[in-house]
Amino acid sequence: MPTSDVIIKPTTDLFIAALWSAPKNEPILRSLLNGVMTDIGQPAIAEATVLNPFNIKEFPNDKEIRLDVRVKDEPGTVYDVEVQTDSHTGFYDRMLYYWARTYGIQIQRGEDYHKLRPVRSIVITEFPVFPELKRLHTVFELRSRENPAVLLSEHCQIHFLRLGDLLRNNLSGLDELCLELQRWMQFWVYGGKLEDEKMSAMLQDVPEVQAAYDEYQRFASDPVMREKIESRERFLTDRYLDRADALAEGEAKKAVTVAQNMKRKGYPATDIADLTGLSPTEIERLD
Repeated sequence: MPTSDVIIKPTTDLFIAALWSAPKNEPILRSLLNGVMTDIGQPAIAEATVLNPFNIKEFPNDKEIRLDVRVKDEPGTVYDVEVQTDSHTGFYDRMLYYWARTYGIQIQRGEDYHKLRPVRSIVITEFPVFPELKRLHTVFELRSRENPAVLLSEHCQIHFLRLGDLLRNNLSGLDELCLELQRWMQFWVYGGKLEDEKMSAMLQDVPEVQAAYDEYQRFASDPVMREKIESRERFLTDRYLDRADALAEGEAKKAVTVAQNMKRKGYPATDIADLTGLSPTEIERLD
């Protein structure tokens, strides 16, 4: 691997979107979907078609774009696959919203509800989620609380592939997954860390995951792709700092407003300082 400040992981969003969107990589994408489905005892799929192909050469680095991959299999089931690298406020609500939006846009107003097909959201998380649950492949469905064997509808499934929990638990639980999904998890965790020979020995029994690793090696060694990653990282960092500055400014204005109200009501300066964090001098200058 080339030496550089930029780190390209197998879970890097640009790589993931480019890998699964390329028509020649359909067997690789299908391998992932089949690993997820067969791991919970559901039938494998025979064909996967990407609904939102991604062209990395046309990717605008200076815009915020959600890099998920939407896929349809031959019976019409829709899969929405994405990687989440950082936790944030409202994460679970956001994942539910993405599922609902993907489900809802299948039909227009007035169209028959029978046109709706199942939607499977597959979320790969690099941070711990659901610490009270043990299995690394966590699935949520619409089931009866009284009798979980009763399913309201098979149309809703949200899958979490918990890389963060796999690392936190020192790889415990990996052997509970089906072989194909085990290899995908190992690829995401170890790709870029282990030597090529060790990775190939680990992945050789699932050729599609080995092919994904080969694609990753080529991607990470391409100077053009590395520049794309660097540009996106700079954009994401600048956006994060801008939001942090805006949040800090908003909190400062809120503290001033609270302090002004307390001062008008005659609260001691020490109490105002304790509550708002403003200094006695700042409080004295307030109107």
